[in-house]
Amino acid sequence: QVQLVESGGGLVQAGGSLRLSCAASESSNSFVAWFRQAPGKEREYVAMVNWSGTMTDYAASVKGRFNISADNAEKTVFLQMNSLDPEDTAVYYCATSSWAVALRQQKAGYWGQGTQVTVSS
Repeated sequence: QVQLVESGGGLVQAGGSLRLSCAASESSNSFVAWFRQAPGKEREYVAMVNWSGTMTDYAASVKGRFNISADNAEKTVFLQMNSLDPEDTAVYYCATSSWAVALRQQKAGYWGQGTQVTVSS
Protein backbone atom coordinates (compact mmCIF):
# COMPACT_ATOMS: atom_id res chain seq x y z
CA GLN A 1 0.00 0.00 0.00
CA VAL A 2 1.61 3.25 -1.18
CA GLN A 3 0.94 6.31 0.94
CA LEU A 4 0.94 9.79 -0.56
CA VAL A 5 0.90 13.06 1.36
CA GLU A 6 0.29 16.36 -0.39
CA SER A 7 1.41 19.71 1.01
CA GLY A 8 2.01 23.29 -0.07
CA GLY A 9 -1.52 24.43 -0.70
CA GLY A 10 -2.83 27.77 0.51
CA LEU A 11 -4.30 31.11 -0.42
CA VAL A 12 -2.63 33.18 -3.12
CA GLN A 13 -3.59 36.18 -5.21
CA ALA A 14 -4.21 35.89 -8.92
CA GLY A 15 -0.95 35.98 -10.82
CA GLY A 16 0.95 34.47 -7.93
CA SER A 17 2.73 31.14 -7.53
CA LEU A 18 2.59 28.09 -5.30
CA ARG A 19 4.59 24.88 -5.18
CA LEU A 20 2.83 21.71 -4.19
CA SER A 21 4.65 18.63 -2.92
CA CYS A 22 3.60 14.99 -3.00
CA ALA A 23 5.64 12.78 -0.69
CA ALA A 24 5.38 9.06 -1.43
CA SER A 25 6.17 6.18 0.92
CA GLU A 26 7.78 4.38 -2.01
CA SER A 27 8.54 4.94 -5.68
CA SER A 28 7.74 1.46 -6.95
CA ASN A 29 4.96 2.74 -9.19
CA SER A 30 6.34 4.36 -12.30
CA PHE A 31 4.09 7.39 -12.70
CA VAL A 32 2.83 10.15 -10.44
CA ALA A 33 0.09 12.53 -11.46
CA TRP A 34 -1.66 15.57 -10.09
CA PHE A 35 -5.40 16.05 -10.33
CA ARG A 36 -7.71 18.74 -9.04
CA GLN A 37 -11.35 19.08 -8.12
CA ALA A 38 -13.10 22.42 -7.95
CA PRO A 39 -16.34 22.87 -6.02
CA GLY A 40 -19.24 21.40 -7.95
CA LYS A 41 -17.01 19.99 -10.67
CA GLU A 42 -15.56 16.60 -11.49
CA ARG A 43 -11.99 15.81 -10.64
CA GLU A 44 -9.72 16.56 -13.60
CA TYR A 45 -6.23 15.63 -14.68
CA VAL A 46 -3.49 18.26 -14.33
CA ALA A 47 -0.08 16.75 -15.02
CA MET A 48 2.00 13.57 -14.87
CA VAL A 49 5.67 12.67 -14.49
CA ASN A 50 7.68 9.48 -14.21
CA TRP A 51 10.12 9.05 -11.35
CA SER A 52 13.14 9.46 -13.62
CA GLY A 53 11.76 12.79 -14.81
CA THR A 54 12.16 11.83 -18.45
CA MET A 55 8.45 11.97 -19.19
CA THR A 56 6.10 14.83 -18.39
CA ASP A 57 2.61 15.55 -19.59
CA TYR A 58 0.21 18.41 -18.95
CA ALA A 59 -3.43 19.23 -19.41
CA ALA A 60 -3.97 21.99 -21.94
CA SER A 61 -5.40 24.28 -19.26
CA VAL A 62 -2.12 24.39 -17.32
CA LYS A 63 0.53 23.90 -20.00
CA GLY A 64 3.04 26.74 -19.93
CA ARG A 65 2.03 27.80 -16.42
CA PHE A 66 2.61 24.66 -14.33
CA ASN A 67 5.72 22.54 -14.11
CA ILE A 68 5.86 19.01 -12.70
CA SER A 69 9.09 17.43 -11.50
CA ALA A 70 10.21 14.42 -9.52
CA ASP A 71 12.96 13.82 -6.97
CA ASN A 72 13.35 10.06 -6.92
CA ALA A 73 15.88 10.11 -4.08
CA GLU A 74 13.42 11.96 -1.86
CA LYS A 75 10.38 10.13 -3.30
CA THR A 76 8.72 13.49 -3.79
CA VAL A 77 6.95 15.01 -6.78
CA PHE A 78 6.51 18.74 -7.11
CA LEU A 79 3.98 20.86 -8.95
CA GLN A 80 5.18 24.41 -9.49
CA MET A 81 2.17 26.56 -10.31
CA ASN A 82 2.73 30.01 -11.80
CA SER A 83 0.42 32.72 -13.13
CA LEU A 84 -2.38 31.35 -11.00
CA ASP A 85 -5.95 32.24 -11.86
CA PRO A 86 -9.10 31.98 -9.73
CA GLU A 87 -10.12 29.15 -12.08
CA ASP A 88 -7.24 27.14 -10.59
CA THR A 89 -8.97 27.10 -7.20
CA ALA A 90 -9.49 23.47 -6.24
CA VAL A 91 -8.40 20.63 -4.01
CA TYR A 92 -5.27 19.18 -5.58
CA TYR A 93 -4.58 15.46 -5.30
CA CYS A 94 -1.60 13.37 -6.28
CA ALA A 95 -1.83 9.75 -7.33
CA THR A 96 0.58 7.06 -8.43
CA SER A 97 0.33 3.97 -10.60
CA SER A 98 2.44 1.78 -12.85
CA TRP A 99 0.01 2.38 -15.70
CA ALA A 100 0.07 5.89 -17.15
CA VAL A 101 -3.09 5.65 -19.25
CA ALA A 102 -5.16 4.13 -16.47
CA LEU A 103 -3.79 6.68 -14.02
CA ARG A 104 -4.68 9.60 -16.29
CA GLN A 105 -8.18 8.19 -16.65
CA GLN A 106 -8.40 7.81 -12.85
CA LYS A 107 -8.99 4.10 -13.27
CA ALA A 108 -6.02 2.99 -11.15
CA GLY A 109 -3.56 4.09 -8.54
CA TYR A 110 -3.03 5.12 -4.98
CA TRP A 111 -4.28 8.55 -3.92
CA GLY A 112 -3.44 11.18 -1.38
CA GLN A 113 -5.91 13.15 0.71
CA GLY A 114 -5.49 16.41 -1.18
CA THR A 115 -4.41 19.96 -0.44
CA GLN A 116 -6.54 23.06 -0.93
CA VAL A 117 -5.43 25.79 -3.33
CA THR A 118 -7.41 29.01 -3.33
CA VAL A 119 -6.66 31.82 -5.78
CA SER A 120 -8.25 35.16 -5.01
CA SER A 121 -9.03 37.73 -7.68
